[in-house]
Amino acid sequence: MIAPTHPISPLRQRMIDDMRMRQLAPKTQHHYLRAVRQFAGFLGRSPDTATAEDLRRYQLHLVDGGTSPVSLNAAITALKFFFAITADQAELMARMQPVRVPRTLPVVLSREEVARLIAAAENLKHQTALSVAYGAGLRASEVVALKVADIDSQRMTLRIEQGKGRKDRYAMLSPVLLERLRVWWRTARAQGKMPDGGWLFPGLDPIDPLSTRQLNRAIHAAAQAARIDKRVSMHTLRHSFATHLLEQKVDIRVIQVLLGHKKLDTTALYAQVATDLLREVVSPLEHLHPA
Repeated sequence: MIAPTHPISPLRQRMIDDMRMRQLAPKTQHHYLRAVRQFAGFLGRSPDTATAEDLRRYQLHLVDGGTSPVSLNAAITALKFFFAITADQAELMARMQPVRVPRTLPVVLSREEVARLIAAAENLKHQTALSVAYGAGLRASEVVALKVADIDSQRMTLRIEQGKGRKDRYAMLSPVLLERLRVWWRTARAQGKMPDGGWLFPGLDPIDPLSTRQLNRAIHAAAQAARIDKRVSMHTLRHSFATHLLEQKVDIRVIQVLLGHKKLDTTALYAQVATDLLREVVSPLEHLHPA
């Protein structure tokens, strides 16, 4: 985490220490600190002096301000950590309950749209990175964290270290994807952009990996160039990977493992957007005899 330029209050330092003790991810620590800081701004005083009524007013303030259910729940989670662990006042959060998040269907590209999207990326590095995201079903953070050593051409796998939930797993590596990676590796090596044992997709400075922000900018530009009207993000390629596998009759439990999903219910959502499967179902209307 970036060290602040102003002195840290003892309460903030205690919260930072509490999060470090529990080895929370740096991004999680950043979000928790920001949520508590925003609550303190609303309160106008130190957050450890808040009452249950203050917390209730704050949740109403967030709801009335149009805060999304996801952001609202994230704020509640951060405040629960602060009051339960750092302030030792867990009872204050008794009435702060998360809200139900509406479940929406993911945006899925057709195979033809995926091909157009990858081809429209502005350079070979971005084309290859998008190919990895779709061909192995990886998250953007997992793509940029790959190193050359994570490619196992003997076992045809990609090693994903500390993916979501801090879990290691193996992703599939198809022959087509392997060949694209080899082309990219040879090109990057010839240009001196890929040092030994370095990142598979280095940034402008090869010491650092390509950032997720840069990758997201690349896919938005590619979608525009390919004239794809759908709302496209890096996660769209992961959704498309899972949906297309399901349409190929791959067992949903295998897809669950490939995606690294903890619950099968999460993977089962793709059954609702697998249009090839829907087209194969014969409507009972077809079997009605004319009256």
